[in-house]
Amino acid sequence: MGEHLGDTLVRLRRMADLTQEALAERAEVSVDTVRKLEQKHRGSATLPTLHALSKGLGVELTTLLGDPPGVPSTGDVEPPQLVAVRRAVTPPLFAPPAEPNRADRVSPELLRAEVADAWTLYHRAEFGRLMELLPGIVTDARFAASVGGSDERAAGAAVLGKALQLGGHLAIRLGKTDLALSSLERAMAAADDSGDPLLTPMIANSVAWAYQRQNRLEDATRLAVHAADGVERAHIGTSSGVRVWGGLLMSAATSFARSGDYARADDMMRTAEKAAGRLTRMPAPRDGRLVSVFSRSSVRIERVRLAVQHERPEEALSLSRGIRLSRDTPLSWRTWLLLDVARAHTDTGNTEGAVKALESLRRVAPTWMRHHTLAVSLVTDLRDMPRRPPGLRALAEFLGVDGCTAKRQHTGHCAPVASP
Repeated sequence: MGEHLGDTLVRLRRMADLTQEALAERAEVSVDTVRKLEQKHRGSATLPTLHALSKGLGVELTTLLGDPPGVPSTGDVEPPQLVAVRRAVTPPLFAPPAEPNRADRVSPELLRAEVADAWTLYHRAEFGRLMELLPGIVTDARFAASVGGSDERAAGAAVLGKALQLGGHLAIRLGKTDLALSSLERAMAAADDSGDPLLTPMIANSVAWAYQRQNRLEDATRLAVHAADGVERAHIGTSSGVRVWGGLLMSAATSFARSGDYARADDMMRTAEKAAGRLTRMPAPRDGRLVSVFSRSSVRIERVRLAVQHERPEEALSLSRGIRLSRDTPLSWRTWLLLDVARAHTDTGNTEGAVKALESLRRVAPTWMRHHTLAVSLVTDLRDMPRRPPGLRALAEFLGVDGCTAKRQHTGHCAPVASP
């Protein structure tokens, strides 16, 4: 089980040698907010609050959230799988180029299919398997980008760009934003050699996400808006262009929302949702797994998330009703929707609805559920409520949530709890 947000906040505050009052002043939040989070009277907080706290602590948002850990963090050296990913993304200096992963020459077309499959693993949260496969894919793609005629090299560079973009996403999920930005910088260079005009803005969207995780919200907004403007001018007539443009617009909206400007973010999301309706009248991309995630359902999922994060649970639940998930909606997005619905139900006091959403999440994405610290926080919040609905105990056991331990930390004892 991941560390509770309250425990993380206490640990980081003490490391910074700050009192609750001093942290509240630095973060420009109320002392009551800091106190309730640390005492676990609240298991979660809005993203603007979390950004403010991370800024006050002088740490990246990922340090505060720990969300979601793809590999266990023990304080020891990095595991060999992660080291292999690092070596593939940033090859050793002053060393001969790595040999291809396979003896026979791999075609860019085959590599493209492998990269698409690897993205599917990412969206399923199969990070361990992905770390095993990605180094070989990157090595093969780097080789493919360096041999053959100009068209073959360009095709290899396109595959390399998508593989390194995936490396950036994986690194963000592992909390390694330094590695993420290194991988995305190299992905940008490969995109320049690919001749694919949409690859660079797709990678720019990933960079904006990395900036968001570092609380560089202004940088993230400017990058997403700039890239979106370029796509809108030249490529909005194709489904791939609409998807890339829409993804960037959603990214910019998210940055505005995390900066506290919910009204502007909501307006941009409405524009994106309207644009997504055009996709039903356009031919689909050759392989949608290699193009930005963007559809009516993805926009609505993101709108639900922003409403929840800005303490608008009723609005979030209203937006979530009637969502028709498209077939290409990745599992990770379905996961976020169920988590946000569970949180909205929790915030409105509907414990039965929250448990039902979490049970659905456990059925469709148990791996993702174990990775998300928000799931742990929600179950902890639900256990602290006066009435515990059926199914909550099983969820707590699945996530390893020990309510007695939490109570003992505050009271020094723990009485038996009756079955719900």
